[in-house]
Amino acid sequence: MAADSIDPAGITHAYGRIRGRIRRTPIVDIDATELGLAPAALTLKLELMQHAGSFKARGAFANLLLQDIPAAGVAAASGGNHGAAVAFAAQRLGHKARIFVPTISSPAKIARIRGYGADLVVEGARYAEALERCQSFVAASGALSIHAYDHALTLRGQGTLGLELEEQAPRLDTLFVAVGGGGLIGGIAAWYRGRVKVIGVEPERAPTLHAALAAGKPVEVSVDGIAADSLGASRIGGLAFAIAQAHADRVMLVADAAIREAQLALWERLRILAEPGGAAALAPLLTGAYAPAMDERVGVLICGGNTTAVDFAR
Repeated sequence: MAADSIDPAGITHAYGRIRGRIRRTPIVDIDATELGLAPAALTLKLELMQHAGSFKARGAFANLLLQDIPAAGVAAASGGNHGAAVAFAAQRLGHKARIFVPTISSPAKIARIRGYGADLVVEGARYAEALERCQSFVAASGALSIHAYDHALTLRGQGTLGLELEEQAPRLDTLFVAVGGGGLIGGIAAWYRGRVKVIGVEPERAPTLHAALAAGKPVEVSVDGIAADSLGASRIGGLAFAIAQAHADRVMLVADAAIREAQLALWERLRILAEPGGAAALAPLLTGAYAPAMDERVGVLICGGNTTAVDFAR
């Protein structure tokens, strides 16, 4: 299915199907001075409060509600968040699920997947290896593969976040979005289509979309770093790449230290507990790599919160 099939009409249709199954996550309007920055209007979209702890629940429900599910159920490969979302959606809808994650997946994400009752396979060092195992299982079992980021229904589901955000914050000028395999930025950019400046944010050690845009096509990159379990796809999805080429403004790279700074700032100043990938979109603002213009209205997607960074037992 071509990237041009992922459009506002398709996203609106997906939202109509999934809206009773997902949370309408809140926004928080703050002044950037609350984060130790120069005065600027910031809108944080708290998608870490979504079912299963990330935006991935949107794409998971879109896939399961807009396709016929075989008796063998569904299967997904994931760094953790997509797997948790598919496991959650399958549990809610009464389908079997087998989830494949690499060994770098965080304990918090593995615990979520198990808690939702899915069969879990933890093998391979990176997402690409988990995907290979998932594909072999699908071929042998007849289960339906639910791709984390390179399927039109996944992108339409993630695009509902843009639809919802525009209803909540209709006057944004700029929106920062973390990028892994591209499902989120693909869906968001397909919704806004240039009406808002969409800026992708990637770790320096996982520059998937940045490298693809430089090469003019999706390319393989090596991935590592603190956000590799959520932003660690080694190749951008073809659908997302085409949309990003057409409708995203740019991609900015951030160091692991900046991602940690963003996590810490969200927790210490706002009591928002985000995982590294979930906090990454804030990093260019904190480092000064991006300085909002006077009167620019900036949005930041805090897209995931599956972390055990705080030990409440202490």
